[in-house]
Amino acid sequence: MATKNFSKGNKKVMNAWAFYDWANSVYSLVIVSAIFPIFWSGLTTDDLGNDNVLFLGINFNNDSLISYITAIAFLVVAIISPILSGIADYAGNKKFFMQLFCYLGALSCIGLSFISLDHLFFGLLSYFLALIGFWASLVFYNSYLPDIANTDDQDKLSAKGFSLGYLGSVLLLIIALGLIEGYAFFGFETKELPTRISIGLVGVWWIAFSQYTYAYLPNFKNGNKITNNIIFNGFKELKFIWLQIKQNLALKRYLGAFFVYSMAVQTVLLVATYFGVEEITWENGDATLGLIISILLIQLVAILGAMLTSIIAKKAGNINTLIGINIIWLLICLYAFTVHTPIEFYITAAFVGLVIGAIQSLSRSTYSKLLPINSKDTTSYFSFYDVSEKIGIVIGMLLYGILGDITGSPRFSILFFVLFFLLGIIFLFRIPKKVA
Repeated sequence: MATKNFSKGNKKVMNAWAFYDWANSVYSLVIVSAIFPIFWSGLTTDDLGNDNVLFLGINFNNDSLISYITAIAFLVVAIISPILSGIADYAGNKKFFMQLFCYLGALSCIGLSFISLDHLFFGLLSYFLALIGFWASLVFYNSYLPDIANTDDQDKLSAKGFSLGYLGSVLLLIIALGLIEGYAFFGFETKELPTRISIGLVGVWWIAFSQYTYAYLPNFKNGNKITNNIIFNGFKELKFIWLQIKQNLALKRYLGAFFVYSMAVQTVLLVATYFGVEEITWENGDATLGLIISILLIQLVAILGAMLTSIIAKKAGNINTLIGINIIWLLICLYAFTVHTPIEFYITAAFVGLVIGAIQSLSRSTYSKLLPINSKDTTSYFSFYDVSEKIGIVIGMLLYGILGDITGSPRFSILFFVLFFLLGIIFLFRIPKKVA
């Protein structure tokens, strides 16, 4: 869509923007939460239960290895985001960078389907690049929100995006589950090949459905040429944004609250499957079907949660609604500490689903609402938001691993996150309620 024909509030543009969630959310569900973690566990655990992996000449616990790679990838995203956002703001080519990282992530998912112990470096590199592609593309995707939607529409549009993402990812997960569980019907000898096909399908789905988004998202090219002087302009922009935020009391306090509660939310999501494998007593010792049912439950309930939240926020205000959601998260963590049976895990999953879409969509739109009116640096502002989230994830993953090693159980790590939700609630109470 040509920029000259673009007008803020255009329905086609907003719908196309929201549809990118449908395209890319399959990564979060299939690669991060469902199929790949279970496949990785099976690939790296032998018949005697040994789960150590030799990588680069060093023996790692399989879960620890994937956690370290995840943390390093998030650090890379946190470092490159300011550089890329600075270039995008200067040259006005955020659409180009969004496409670039979309295709990097999608093609890496296809590469990940070939992972094996004999070619572990290639497989883990694919995992690494897929994560970078997914999260880096979101920096530019999220920054479009205040550009294309009026303030009154942003909560609803953000929730619509998350809801489409949950629907699309659930649809692909059901297809993958049918392919894997019905492997004999489809002529496969074991579940391995259909599992690899399911992982590769994530990349195909991501590329295919993102084309609708790119057909309508506007370009904001301003004619500025990229030079060596502006390569690191993003860090200067980040510093400038921080100085602007310091002068905006509501935005400053909101980012502090977001940093601590998002740290807990994102870490819980990243480790939930591993918690389910290790801590829940599944029938016949097979966690696969139970975990996928739990994940489907989370995704489906999350659609309701995201839509309800936008309605509640309209009446109660964004900040008050976020306070309520953080209280629910705190109670979920306390309950999760006591969970042992599949039924208890399903109950936990249902409540997580209710608040996960809620907190993600409302956090994004609240930040968008708090930005200075008519700001021309939306990409840099969202880069700051993104860097805050990624640094929080790195800290959260490290704390999870350290506490798990010290206590011998991830239960105490989950319990520790109660503190972060409590801090988030306190910080949110300090934000002037009239601002959002």
